[in-house]
Amino acid sequence: MTAAGGQMAAWGRAEQQDFRGRVRGCLLGGAIGDALGAGVEFDSLGAIREKHGPSGVLDYVPAYGRRGAVTDDTQMTLFTVDGLIRAYVRRDTGAWHPPTDVHAAYLRWAATQRDWGPDERNEKDGWLAREEWLYARRAPGNACLSGLADERMGTVDQPKNPDSKGCGTVMRSAPFGLLVGWEPHLVFQLAVECAAQTHGHPTGQLAAGAFAAIVHALTRGEQLDHAVQRALSQLAMRPGHEETTEALKRALGAVRQGMPSPERVAALGEGWTAEEALAIGVYCALVAEDVRHGLLLAVNHGGDSDSTGSVCGNLLGALHGETALPPDLVAELEGRATILELADDFAMEMTVGPALHAPGAAAPAWLARYPRM
Repeated sequence: MTAAGGQMAAWGRAEQQDFRGRVRGCLLGGAIGDALGAGVEFDSLGAIREKHGPSGVLDYVPAYGRRGAVTDDTQMTLFTVDGLIRAYVRRDTGAWHPPTDVHAAYLRWAATQRDWGPDERNEKDGWLAREEWLYARRAPGNACLSGLADERMGTVDQPKNPDSKGCGTVMRSAPFGLLVGWEPHLVFQLAVECAAQTHGHPTGQLAAGAFAAIVHALTRGEQLDHAVQRALSQLAMRPGHEETTEALKRALGAVRQGMPSPERVAALGEGWTAEEALAIGVYCALVAEDVRHGLLLAVNHGGDSDSTGSVCGNLLGALHGETALPPDLVAELEGRATILELADDFAMEMTVGPALHAPGAAAPAWLARYPRM
């Protein structure tokens, strides 16, 4: 049952625990996939096999000076979560426009790409913007950087980078799907509106919406194939959906074509564009024997390996929860403590938010973490 404003009206303990496990799984799984692909992002399949053996990468490989390093995909995903929490907290003031709060969070991410560290952050920026490890450039997309180079917020009617449909929209959009109290069409629309802040092409926006819709269905306990079919139904009602719809249909068709392989992944594209990243991530999640198998399939190809790994990891984590993730990969993941802390904060906000803040009263520690400003 949904309460006004998109929160569940009542949560039992078992429901809360299941939800928290899926939120943790989604965010950690995406980060693990991101980190597995980070070291081979710009390599061809041949180069990957030459460097790492005929099976390709089977574990983290060094990237950005360490094993388990994440990229801008995980960075922006975390700031998406931060923006959504801030939207709920700021609603106490009478303001309710989540795209504005997500945009403000993306501007805080953009600051991490140009500042040396968090010294210049102030109290209104909240705790995530003061995490020093996030101040690192990990091959961010040009459209994301240029779209956030000034404070004007792109909208669906007046988007930033009108011709861009890069995968920078998809790789950061899983958190919208974690809004389980929202109706599916609203989750889809929110992801579209926030994608327009950096990417203007309909495919870039609609692929983000479809991805969020799939994660949303998984977080509500549906199976992946049903979730994809639901997303296709939503896409069919949107102008300019053809590229995204065709990409998802190719992913579904590839499942029926035989044993999964890097060559079958390559037939879906390279993942640099939004619809290709979505298709590859969905295909690898659909055919995954387990989480590790799906993630390795998603990164061992000649393309945007970190983004396709991230998408696949978000899906498998939301589907199976955190306990299905490979412990050795969790243990070595950069930023694990921050990711878990943010995941638990999001789960608390969605399940017991009114106990943490309300228009007349609030827990001071919560407002210090997520200011209403």
